Amino acid sequence: MASPLTSAIIESAIAKMPIQGRIMLRLILLQYFDVTTEEIEYMAADRPDPRCVAGTKPTHNMITKEAIKAIQDKRDEYRRYARLTRERTWLQCESLKRLAQLRDAMAHRAEELLRSRFGLDREALDALKSQARAALPKPAIRALDRRWEADEITSEMEYQRQRLEIELQTHLRLAEKYRKRWDLAERERRTANHTPLPDHEIGLIWGIPAGSLAARKVKYLAQYLQTLQTLIEREAPAQGPTTPPLDLWKETFAVLAQSPIERSLSTYDGLERTESALLEKLTALAWGNLAEDVEAKFWLSLVHSASSNAVHSELGRSLFGLQRLVAIIADLDSSPASLEEALLARITPRAKSEPGATLEEKPAEPVLGEMGEHVLRSMLGESHPDLHGSRRS
Repeated sequence: MASPLTSAIIESAIAKMPIQGRIMLRLILLQYFDVTTEEIEYMAADRPDPRCVAGTKPTHNMITKEAIKAIQDKRDEYRRYARLTRERTWLQCESLKRLAQLRDAMAHRAEELLRSRFGLDREALDALKSQARAALPKPAIRALDRRWEADEITSEMEYQRQRLEIELQTHLRLAEKYRKRWDLAERERRTANHTPLPDHEIGLIWGIPAGSLAARKVKYLAQYLQTLQTLIEREAPAQGPTTPPLDLWKETFAVLAQSPIERSLSTYDGLERTESALLEKLTALAWGNLAEDVEAKFWLSLVHSASSNAVHSELGRSLFGLQRLVAIIADLDSSPASLEEALLARITPRAKSEPGATLEEKPAEPVLGEMGEHVLRSMLGESHPDLHGSRRS
C-alpha cells in the first residue's frame, strides 16, 4: 500500500515546530535539509557562555561573527560528508547496474554470433554457460595463441570460435560479479539514506551539553511525529480499520530518500597517475577489456580511494572516478552492431610472423675513438694485447 506521507507533509510538519524543534529536526536530517541563517544565529546565542562556566558573570550577551562562523563551518563539514556518502553509494549502484547490463548484452551478442556464424547448437552453448564460473580465461587465451603461432590451428574461423567461447564465459562471469556487488552497494545505499546525523555531531554543531541535547531530541521527535500524524489524517482521511499503522520516523527517511541526488563537483585526485590514464582505464572497464585481477583492484581503488597515488584532499572518499565512469557508460554505444564490432575486434587473431622476419642483421662491432683508447691505455697499460687488438680494428 502506498504511503500517504510526502515530502511536502514532512516540510510542513517541521515548519510548524518552534525554532528549537526546527533546528533539531533539520540537524538530524542534515543530508536532506539545510539550517537557515536565523537558526544558526539562534544556536550561537543558545550555546552556554564559557564565562559562566568559569564562574564569571557576563555583563552582556553578544553574538560574535566568530561564533556564527564556527557553527557554519561545522554544519558545512558534516552536511558535505553526509551528502557525499549518499552520492557515492548512488554512483556505485548506478555504475554497477549499468556494467551488469553491458556484460549481459555482450554475452548475449557472443551467444548469437556463436550460433549464427559458427554453428554451435543449444547443448554446446548451455555447457559453456554452466562452466563459465570456473573457467580461467588467461591460461586458455595463452594456450590458444600458442597453438595459433605453432600452426596447430590453421583456420582463422576456428581460432575466432574458440576465442569467442572464452569471451562468452568471461562476460557471463563479470555480469554475475557485478550483480553481487550491486546487491552489497544497494544495502549500503539504503543504510546511508536511512542514517540520521549522530548525536555527537549535532552536539558539536550546536554546542550544547549532551544531556540537554538528548532531552530536546526526545521532546521534539515526539512533537514532530504527532504533528505529522495530524497532517496525514487531515490530508488523507483514514481508509478504514484495515489500514496498517505507519512507522512515521522510518517512512520519513523512505520518502526523503526518493529526493534527487545533489551532485558534487569533484577534482582529479591523482588516481592512476594521470587523468588521461584514468579515463583510458575507465573506458576499458566499461567495455570489459580489463583482466579480471586488474579489474578487481581497480574497482576497489575507485570505491575506497585505495590507490597510493590518490591525493586525499576531500573529507571522505573521492568521487571523481565514479562520476567519470557513470558518464562514460552513459555515452557508450550499446547497440547490437557496436557490441558485435567490439567482440570481433577482440577475437581477431594476430598476424603470424614470417620466418625470415625474425632474423635481424648482426650489429656492427663498435669502434673505439681516441677517448676510448686513452681510457684503455690508462687501465690496461701500453703492452696489453687487447689494446693492440682494438687499435688494429
